[in-house]
Amino acid sequence: MSHSPKGAILKSIFGFQCPKCQSGPLFKKGSLLKPASLFQMYKHCPTCNQSYEPEPGFYFGAMFVSYAINTALFIAAWVALTVLYPDYTLGLLLGILVLVVILGLPFTYRLSRSIWLAIFVRFDPKAVKD
Repeated sequence: MSHSPKGAILKSIFGFQCPKCQSGPLFKKGSLLKPASLFQMYKHCPTCNQSYEPEPGFYFGAMFVSYAINTALFIAAWVALTVLYPDYTLGLLLGILVLVVILGLPFTYRLSRSIWLAIFVRFDPKAVKD
């Protein structure tokens, strides 16, 4: 039994699951040994057949979501650095920000696409296959 009720939008967003049935995965299994595999997305939900690209260029808007996520990460890294090491240099700050972006890229990519799809595709109880 699931810990969160079906229909909870955050379940599908942070679980990287289809927002319609909240069962099918959005992304194929990836491996750190093959970094490009971390960005491979299914074309349709394997469970309910919901299209993950309803129209060409659909994920253009996810770029703005990604921008907001990265801005939040930048601010968090900056505040953490300021608290932990108040005498930091600009070079150290920029180095940490670049590191945060590169290491967080697979997560922010997946999260921004998951959020963007969840905005436009609603949960459908009829699509749930338990």
